[in-house]
Amino acid sequence: MAVIGASRREGSIGHKIFTNLLDSSFRGPVIPVNPKADAISGVKTYSSVLDIPEPVDLAVIVVPAETVLPMVEGCGRKGVKAVIVISAGFAESGVEGIELQEKLTLICRHYGMKLVGPNCMGVMNTDPSVNLNATFSHVFPPQGKIAMATDSGALGLVILEYASNLGIGLSNFASVGNRADVSSNDLLEYWRDDPGTSAIMLYLEAFGNPKNFIRLARSISPNKPIIALKSGRSSAGSRAAASHTGALATVDVAVDALFAQGGILRVDNLERLFDVADILSRQPIPRGSRVAVLTNGGGPGALTADACAAAGLELPSLAEKTLQGLKALLPARASLGNPIDITDVGAPEYQGALRLLAADNNIDAVIVIFIPPVFACPEDVAAVIREMEPEFRRRGKPLLASFMGKRGCVPGTIMPPGAAGVPSFSFPEAAVYALARARDYGLIRNQPAGRLVNLPGIDRGKARRIVESAGDGWLPAKSVFALLTAYGIKSMALRFAEDLDAAIGAAEDIGYPVALKLDSATIVHKTEVGGVALDIGSSEELRAAYHRMLGRLAAVGRAAEVRGVTVQKMAGEGVELIAGITRDETFGPLILFGLGGIYTELFEDRTLRIQPLTDKDAQEMVRSVRAFKLLEGFRGEPPADVPAVEELLLRLSAMAEDLPRIKELDLNPIRAFTAGKSYTVVDARILIE
Repeated sequence: MAVIGASRREGSIGHKIFTNLLDSSFRGPVIPVNPKADAISGVKTYSSVLDIPEPVDLAVIVVPAETVLPMVEGCGRKGVKAVIVISAGFAESGVEGIELQEKLTLICRHYGMKLVGPNCMGVMNTDPSVNLNATFSHVFPPQGKIAMATDSGALGLVILEYASNLGIGLSNFASVGNRADVSSNDLLEYWRDDPGTSAIMLYLEAFGNPKNFIRLARSISPNKPIIALKSGRSSAGSRAAASHTGALATVDVAVDALFAQGGILRVDNLERLFDVADILSRQPIPRGSRVAVLTNGGGPGALTADACAAAGLELPSLAEKTLQGLKALLPARASLGNPIDITDVGAPEYQGALRLLAADNNIDAVIVIFIPPVFACPEDVAAVIREMEPEFRRRGKPLLASFMGKRGCVPGTIMPPGAAGVPSFSFPEAAVYALARARDYGLIRNQPAGRLVNLPGIDRGKARRIVESAGDGWLPAKSVFALLTAYGIKSMALRFAEDLDAAIGAAEDIGYPVALKLDSATIVHKTEVGGVALDIGSSEELRAAYHRMLGRLAAVGRAAEVRGVTVQKMAGEGVELIAGITRDETFGPLILFGLGGIYTELFEDRTLRIQPLTDKDAQEMVRSVRAFKLLEGFRGEPPADVPAVEELLLRLSAMAEDLPRIKELDLNPIRAFTAGKSYTVVDARILIE
């Protein structure tokens, strides 16, 4: 390794990185490059990387941004395989920095060098055969099974200190900075096959290639959990959009979709990021949701029970053999329900109770809570919990602890770095959250992989002709429904009418009752301007509705925006849904599904996925919204045709793939009919650009 910009000046980044490499006992030679010094920390320096007689595999560059390019050029000429550019002053600093970063990337590509950074804090590898600390962090965490990538160098310093303080071991750590070359995707690909990594943590601020991210995550998550924290959840990430689908498809919802499709566990703060990774790297994956709570205080037990209920974890009845064993073991004042309140007893009673719970087939996991009383020694209780951990592991049951007010591995025990251990939490609610997410990962891991479906009945040639002949803007209603028909999407028969007489003729051909709707290239939400009339039963009613509709638009000066009206047969009763397409600059086409009708944006009961959808994606979308209870059959109503709704989403995904000019598409409402009777699209609009 070469450190270009290594310094004798204590407190400088160049000095810290060089001494970190020495202090961590890096197994290879570390060569400082500094033309103004003869030696640094007793190691001979060289004026240039080209002067180093030995080959160089990796160079860490810590020089001002304006001198980085000639240093990297020298590395390329030397045959260096990879560079880590710590220096800031690149794309994060404005237009000139962006140009400088582009030149940096071109040099690295020309010489075939991998580039980490710029504007990063470096990388770590805790494998004893490597012992690499090429960062300016003052801590080097113990070896463990968790790999960590972060977009933020400053946050990386906090992450490393936090992990070290809690005794949470890492296999690798990488701060990718501006991601000019090496990104989180590259790291995922490496960690997928790394035998020293069993869990992956990500702190993300942006995505480079979301589809590649999903592909990689799907290949990893069945074998190794990925836990991610993504910044930017606030409403500031939302964008303006004309359609319901566009308005509902906020950036954060798109991130949820990305993680769901990749099988990634999303958390909402750094503490939970570590909590979940800790349990998944140390403990077996829970086989189910059944939890036993063992406590020496009633209050914490009740709080834990509430947290379990909120997280979808069950507190089942204990097996009869377990109850009989607890009665013989514990004093009469103990409560033998679940939670089990063993009251004021000591370490032997904790151990006996744990032995019984380990053997109870009604239980998938155990949370032990300990509040230190005057007469019980926390270290003794911690020791028996640690002694029982191998028995729980043998039976495939996670064991967690909460020594109230303390955080880390169970206190009073000595655990070698990277060893399996019992995670302990300051408060039991945190333990419940981590256990619930571990349960979620078990469900993800056991799900079958989805497949792309080849759908019949799609006329792609007709669809392309409709879109190619259209200018930018909202498609006329006639073209919208023709496009839906080309993709085999069922919709109500629709007739376009330029005037009242044509509308009456269309209604008589279709048959009353009908719906009358205005058709306009500029008025998107028709209900907001009185542009929809339903259940029209006669020509007289239609005439009155037509004049009323046009009169309202004239009164607000918008009559000139009307191209005509459409007439449709009234749809039958069914569950009202929404489905749609919107295109995001980062994620590409997004497919939306949720509760439809005029209150769509009020209730925001929706979910998204990134195109293309698999059959599994479509199934998950339909089942992940609260409106699914209506589709199942709510309060005696018959169930809806769920498979038909799933197929509709797959057809929308095919349309998004084939027709990139579709900017936004709304199908709202969709009426889902009873099982076997499919659905119909009642209203639709499509924006082309």
